[in-house]
Amino acid sequence: MIKASYLRKTLHFIRPAGTSRGIMYEKPVWYIFLHDDKNPDIQGIGECSYIPGLSAETENDIDKKIEEICYLINQGCFDFNQGLSSYPSINFGIETALIDLRSGGERKLFPSDFVSGNDCISINGLIWMGKRDEIIQQINEKLQKNYRCLKLKIGALDLDEELEILGYIRRHADSAKLELRLDANGAFKPCNVMNVLEKLSGFDVHSIEQPIARAQWRDMAYICNNSPVPIALDEELTGHLSSDEKAELINQIKPQYLVLKPGLLGSFNQALEYIQLAQKTGIGWWITSSLESNIGLNAIAQWTYTLGNNMPQGLGTGLLYKENVQSPLELSGDRLCFNTRKKWDLSFFRKS
Repeated sequence: MIKASYLRKTLHFIRPAGTSRGIMYEKPVWYIFLHDDKNPDIQGIGECSYIPGLSAETENDIDKKIEEICYLINQGCFDFNQGLSSYPSINFGIETALIDLRSGGERKLFPSDFVSGNDCISINGLIWMGKRDEIIQQINEKLQKNYRCLKLKIGALDLDEELEILGYIRRHADSAKLELRLDANGAFKPCNVMNVLEKLSGFDVHSIEQPIARAQWRDMAYICNNSPVPIALDEELTGHLSSDEKAELINQIKPQYLVLKPGLLGSFNQALEYIQLAQKTGIGWWITSSLESNIGLNAIAQWTYTLGNNMPQGLGTGLLYKENVQSPLELSGDRLCFNTRKKWDLSFFRKS
């Protein structure tokens, strides 16, 4: 019989994570551990990643529900096939822990050339919001490492200052050398967003994620149809939507791209539903992690590789936090790789 336990940790950002929604200095995370009581040495580990203001649950929700779920699993009365649609973070943690357990508990969830160390995943370089000098410093660091795609958080500074930063980038790397993605996290209003997009279009921008807040389908549909900059949906996709509701969202808004976060959507299958809709309608897409530590990032990266999407993916690098699980994941330029010579160090999970 499968047994379960969990551990809550607080991760502290090395560099404050600034977006138009505010600045994050730390983030709670819950890890789920599954093992078969007949073979307790083999353990699957999953991560429940929570982002304040973006996740469907609250911290208190997760604290209470994860304790209940582990109790039910240990009593042998939890149906692993039922899904936890109202608790996507927990559902994703359980899903990935179960895949890990069934794969031998070695954190090799999806065998591929990536996991065997024969290939890597191209990723974008993420530039967090901050003071102008801090942003320029991040940009220079990424350009020196020859990143071919940058993603900038925008909407927190004065627009003229942000346009100046975009101009700085283009003076150092034109669109033939560098793909430029923007992420507004819903910072702009429907009444002024078209003016903003017109100004952004002068910098050969690949796309902008979520220019206005979610749940404004009519306004977003108008923007997608008229914007001089391609629009990518991100926060718009979160929340529990049925298959029919997903199709309605895509058909009504008609975005140019989808940004898919399995950790926030709640499962790989939820993300796959959006991918299938995108492929039917000619919409581009890429996968993004959602501030997971190396446990969650590892699962998402391995799964992402199996999809065969050659666009730069929005995967973290394991370098966000002062504390993290030591893993085989590492950066090689702007590529995320799995170094088979490096081992997992699970001492991170020892309770102090």
